[in-house]
Amino acid sequence: MEIQFRHQPSFSVCRALLGPNESIRAESGAMMAMAPDIAIEAKMEGGLMKGLKRSVLGGESLFITRMTAGPAGGWVDLAASLPGDLVVRTLQPGKPLFVQKGSFLAAESGVQIDTKFGGLKNIVGGEGAFLLKAEGEGEVVLSCYGAVDRMELPPGQQVIVDTNHMVAFDESVTMELKRVAQGMMQSAKSGEGFVFVFTGPGEIMMQSRNPDDMIRYLAANMPGNRN
Repeated sequence: MEIQFRHQPSFSVCRALLGPNESIRAESGAMMAMAPDIAIEAKMEGGLMKGLKRSVLGGESLFITRMTAGPAGGWVDLAASLPGDLVVRTLQPGKPLFVQKGSFLAAESGVQIDTKFGGLKNIVGGEGAFLLKAEGEGEVVLSCYGAVDRMELPPGQQVIVDTNHMVAFDESVTMELKRVAQGMMQSAKSGEGFVFVFTGPGEIMMQSRNPDDMIRYLAANMPGNRN
């Protein structure tokens, strides 16, 4: 399978070029266009319980869409729900990638997608206690709201990232959730609340825009909410 991107970085589209009988799995609703001989199937991969865990806990769709090319091969175009960039990461066995909810777009057949508990601190912080865990062998495509920033951390180096700007990080990276300011009042005034402290080694990926900011903007400008 070959992955191509176009319309970057604001409204990126992913084209997966599939070989004969090759397939790609994508988030439900991500398919934008495809060749006529592509077979498409939506199913709960891993059974009902695994599908529910990925949906309810991981923030993704209950169903995964599998698109399979015919004997001559074919192509599939995929697009994310939010405007922004796409990034591809090639996974190797034994080197999983943790993905924030809403950022998974598609993956090769050799990549398994599961749900990983992120720790009790994430529940306290209200940032979502579960992450998606992508592991296996093959390419995984992630979506970002805005542009994507990739940072390779050497051993022991730290970086602080706002929780809503985090996209993905290697399993080798240590993650800790902390309050950005001392005291509830200071956090409320700063508008930041909680942040992730990442410690290398490994790669982290971030998005340049905050989805919650867009939600607040739309809510404030809905008819009847304007002052």
